[in-house]
Amino acid sequence: MPGHFGNAPFLIAGPCVLEADDLNLRVADALADLTPRLGVPVIFKASFDKANRSRLKGTRGPGLERGLAALERVRRASGLPILTDVHESAQVPAVAQVADVLQIPAFLCRQTDLLVAAGRAGRPVNIKKGQWMAPEAMAGAVEKIRGGRSGGQHDVEIAVTERGTFFGYGDLVVDMRSFARLRAACGVPVVFDATHAVQQPGKGTEGASGGAREYIAPLLYAAAAAGADGFFLETHPDPDRAPSDGPNMIPLDQLSSLLTVALDVWHRAREVVRA
Repeated sequence: MPGHFGNAPFLIAGPCVLEADDLNLRVADALADLTPRLGVPVIFKASFDKANRSRLKGTRGPGLERGLAALERVRRASGLPILTDVHESAQVPAVAQVADVLQIPAFLCRQTDLLVAAGRAGRPVNIKKGQWMAPEAMAGAVEKIRGGRSGGQHDVEIAVTERGTFFGYGDLVVDMRSFARLRAACGVPVVFDATHAVQQPGKGTEGASGGAREYIAPLLYAAAAAGADGFFLETHPDPDRAPSDGPNMIPLDQLSSLLTVALDVWHRAREVVRA
């Protein structure tokens, strides 16, 4: 595969936050099975720290040291490449030693020092588009990543992930034109985060977000037709008991059927374009 984002369509998937090894590996094993069955490259994702919780007592995760050790165990056991978030420039060198892909959280997509540090690490970077950002504004984030490497724009593989734009105080709306606009403005593969697109910030309890899981499938299929190069899906064996983002995660046992339809839509849409 030419890099991690070069063979579309690809999948970024995993639990919202790292949990115990048995759950992390259960999810990773199920994801590793998707490539031979569905022909889709998979990157395992999970956060070692949810540093942007709305309240102090919101679930954070195991932290940097324990989290990186857990991610390394997932990589060794499953053979999958690993993606995880970085929140501060100082975290980048350590995370880049373990993670195959660095991810910039949506709320940090304009943090210059963080973006430059990620670019300097030389790992592929997935930048999540801020929920308040126009697609064209993300070109600046891509430039900052590329500017972090002295060798120029071809040194770092980059993707940009869309989840929608804030509508009022508690919902996101996905503009399906955004995939074409992001690709034109940024010149990189564009990913659709179908699970965070149905997140409802501020509508949960105890610092957690709410969500409308029933809309994940139609939004995913629409994005597959509209031009997304990759899919981002958080998944969990029992989302309703997950410590973070449960209302907007896909049950693990439903992931394969959901992807089967999405991939069919993706390929059929491109057949129409080629015709």
